[in-house]
Amino acid sequence: MRLLFITTLFFTQLSFFQSPTQPNVLLIITDDQGYGDLGFMGNPHIKPPVLDQLAQESIRLTNFYVSPVCAPTRSSLMTGRYSLRTGVHDTYNGGATMATSEVTIAEMLKDAGYRTGIFGKWHLGDNYPSRPNDQGFDESVIHLSGGMGQVGDFTTFFQKDSSYYDPVLWHNGKQQAYEGYCSDIFAKQAIDFIKSNQQEPFFCYLSFNAPHTPLQVPDKYYQMYEDIDPSAGFDDGKPFPEMSEKNKEDARKVYAMVTNIDDNLGKVFSTLDEMNIADNTIIIFMTDNGPQQPRYVGGMRGRKGSVYRGGVRVPFLLRYPAQYGQSQDIATTAAHMDVFPTLAELCGANLPINRAIDGHSLVPLFEGQSVSWVERPLFFSWTRKYPELYRNVALQQGDYKLVGQTSYNAEITDFELFNLKDDPYEQQNLVVEKTELALQLKQGLDQHFFELIQSPNLISPPMVVIGSNQEDPVVLNRNDAGGERGIWAQEDIFGKWLVEVSREGHYNLSFRFLNPVKPGGEMVLETETLIQQMKNADSSETIVMNNVYLPKMKGDLIPFYEAEGERTFPFWVEIKQAD
Repeated sequence: MRLLFITTLFFTQLSFFQSPTQPNVLLIITDDQGYGDLGFMGNPHIKPPVLDQLAQESIRLTNFYVSPVCAPTRSSLMTGRYSLRTGVHDTYNGGATMATSEVTIAEMLKDAGYRTGIFGKWHLGDNYPSRPNDQGFDESVIHLSGGMGQVGDFTTFFQKDSSYYDPVLWHNGKQQAYEGYCSDIFAKQAIDFIKSNQQEPFFCYLSFNAPHTPLQVPDKYYQMYEDIDPSAGFDDGKPFPEMSEKNKEDARKVYAMVTNIDDNLGKVFSTLDEMNIADNTIIIFMTDNGPQQPRYVGGMRGRKGSVYRGGVRVPFLLRYPAQYGQSQDIATTAAHMDVFPTLAELCGANLPINRAIDGHSLVPLFEGQSVSWVERPLFFSWTRKYPELYRNVALQQGDYKLVGQTSYNAEITDFELFNLKDDPYEQQNLVVEKTELALQLKQGLDQHFFELIQSPNLISPPMVVIGSNQEDPVVLNRNDAGGERGIWAQEDIFGKWLVEVSREGHYNLSFRFLNPVKPGGEMVLETETLIQQMKNADSSETIVMNNVYLPKMKGDLIPFYEAEGERTFPFWVEIKQAD
């Protein structure tokens, strides 16, 4: 027994002394910042000196890919898996909630002794059990849904043109008011987290919502770009999109927002230097998809939402001085899914073994062992609600890429085939000349498509849990509402929420509408086979139903207000336990 005690004490002390050698991780991702919105990517207009310097000191993956839109990218980044496996298939329409059974980077590193924090955009579920604090993060300061000022982020939506300033955010699942501009707030919270956890390994996920719309930025940054012509100065022969005057103005604001991010990253990096932990900190910088608006994107075709390279190819930088002292360019194809297994290897964490991990560790590439790297096909897709067969889908393997922008029963010649080595801008369709190769790639595309759409988390989507101790009240927002395709801020639309009422009992419900409802109607609540209604005599934006019985159930919660033959769907619903 004494020997066991001494041995246990020895390994406990050894673990204590070894833990500082684990690298810290600072994972930075920006929102809708495209491939060309950086100086080191060849854009002569934008000047972010901190990021340009980071690029000079980093491993640069020059063929790095993500998903066409933000929530799918973030789910793959967090789990190392195709987003469809995680239940994430859209940015709203109820498709941006990740299954709680997924293992995130935060959970993986937390098990390895890390403190974990997220600051900015999560976009993988706004309610228990899918919030960051349910998915491995010790500290979280986030906005809701896909963006501040959007319908799902109801604490900032009504601020309209000032939604990025003095916002009400969510600190560890609770509303909290903050002062200042959003990117400044998120960077400051990250700095505070780093300072508080400098004595132990930490994972800091700094996930800026900028430069996503609405394009709001402090005036001092806008003034840096107000006189530029974002369409001029590109005489390199690369294809360039048509830019309207509005597109040019949008680009000026985007460049200003990126410059603000750059200043904030300078403060974050200075904090690492001051704490003397910069050398032992892995810094990753990337973006989540292509630009939302037409502007310089390195000559590539497409932008956000598209499976062409302009929508899915983004910058990727990794700096880790303690292990990789030299900067280098790596041209091997890599993707967002690879970050998860890469961090597992670099941080000494264990990968989950009970699921498919689609990503590969990039460490062999970093260490010059490219012969051990297995080139794999990459599958891309995105359409609203669920994937559509042969519409906005692609399979990239080696130098070739097959793109489907056609019908479910299309002939192979209706597809597009590109040789990315010879035609990086995807201008020359080779499908007629190389039909056999196209057919082979189509077999791979079909295999990926039909396997992924059968993912259990896609067939049985994640549910918001009502009646738990972890979240009360629960607020159901528009971003997570299902029903009609394209549900957003419309009032006359069919909508619903997929919920699990974990506790049978009575609840107080508050239904918030965008505009005052007509008096003399009925508020109706459907929960599977139970329908409850209440007459309403007033014209109000809010209707309250107290002491409503909810059975223990898993299914659709469908609320609507009916008056004069019209039905109105609530903007959000607050549900609080009454007993």
